Amino acid sequence: MAKHNIQPVIGGGAVTGGPSDDVIERWTETLVKHDYKDVQLGSRLVLGLPTFIADTEKEAIEQSRKYLEEDMKMFAPLGFFRSFTEEMLETLGDPSRAPSAGFPTMEDTIASGAWVCGPPEKITERIMEIQDKYPGLEYMHVGCGRQGVPLEVMIEQLERFGKEVMPKFNVEKPG
Repeated sequence: MAKHNIQPVIGGGAVTGGPSDDVIERWTETLVKHDYKDVQLGSRLVLGLPTFIADTEKEAIEQSRKYLEEDMKMFAPLGFFRSFTEEMLETLGDPSRAPSAGFPTMEDTIASGAWVCGPPEKITERIMEIQDKYPGLEYMHVGCGRQGVPLEVMIEQLERFGKEVMPKFNVEKPG
């Protein structure tokens, strides 16, 4: 990708545990090997982060829980939920066995850093932490565009993000 000047997108949520330091460090090393200048952690990278905004963290967790279930159905068989065992994968689509299979909860997913759910202030704080950790990061893909999310919920989430989170960031407009 670096050889052909392609800027990758990595899923902060798909990489269970949040952004993978190892992946970002290896990407940074690759940029240096291809003679990119002024390279820092996060340079020439887009990081994805699933978010869900509500007035309280509890409301955000409850409202987004069903979307995590759909996410697991889509991405666990592809290997993006590393904690899944073969047995868990087998029970994923079985409504009689799934409730007792020990799947990660939304609380587990938030604690791992793979999703951020809560009021706008919490979302802002987490994005600022990521910016501090990866100083070369210029772009993030954030939002609630997960499997099973109705269009009206996606629009509401994007509107809230635009009005309640984005204004907290200094964004330079292209010349």
